[in-house]
Amino acid sequence: MFESKKIVFLLALVLFSGVMIPRALAQGNLLVTPRRVVFDGSSRVMELNLANTGRDTARYNISFIQYRMTEEGAFEEITEPDPGQFFADKHLRFFPRSVTLAPNEAQTVRMQVVGRERLDPGEYRSHIYFRAVPNQVALGEEDPSRDTTSVSVRLIPIFGITIPVIIRVGEPTTEVYISDLVLEEPEEGAAPQLQLTFNRSGNMSVYGDLTVTHVSPEGTETVVGIVNGIAVYTPNSVRRFRMELNQQPGTDLSSGKLLITYNAQSDVKPETYASAQLELP
Repeated sequence: MFESKKIVFLLALVLFSGVMIPRALAQGNLLVTPRRVVFDGSSRVMELNLANTGRDTARYNISFIQYRMTEEGAFEEITEPDPGQFFADKHLRFFPRSVTLAPNEAQTVRMQVVGRERLDPGEYRSHIYFRAVPNQVALGEEDPSRDTTSVSVRLIPIFGITIPVIIRVGEPTTEVYISDLVLEEPEEGAAPQLQLTFNRSGNMSVYGDLTVTHVSPEGTETVVGIVNGIAVYTPNSVRRFRMELNQQPGTDLSSGKLLITYNAQSDVKPETYASAQLELP
């Protein structure tokens, strides 16, 4: 009789906070608020709220992970910063390092900036990673009717959430403008798509909401597209973006013009990062 063998695949599913998701970030049964943390000088301590929305007790290990953003807005894990990029993890402390949450239970993770006065002006970014710990089946509790002469495969999904944590030092010098506007002709039955490029310069990243408004030849304004939570992180100077537009009743996207605005996501300090317009033929 052959000895029973098991091959366990750990599937890491990492979800980044950032684009077209609600104010609270959820993956699996973990709910995290807020979805990003920014230390901009007004506070040295901030808190993340975790909640288990599932029916089973869950445990999560907490650590830092580093990412670069591509020009298309995707994220790639890295271990060394790109030129002009600075990691924040060495300047942060957090507690606890792991949490165990019963169903419908909540807990707070406390984060603190250390040694801020020794940091050079600029932006420092890392991502805090909440990684689910899978439940292990104890020996003797496995199915006694299983075939012990064959190789079995278990797929264990491991859910995770990453939240950007940013430290900003000094006055911002960031500027943004939008270019390369193209309204693509839709295929039959498909929604029209607008493509554009964010161009960023300066010492800080930007994060905001994009709104597209159609203005008819008669001056009627209709919002035809909104995307919340678009980031262009340092050191990137370019992010290419594509979005679907809503063909509202009575709106003719073959005439008039499109107004595009990129606004900061703040009710306290509203700011328009950039605006542009596209004349429609």
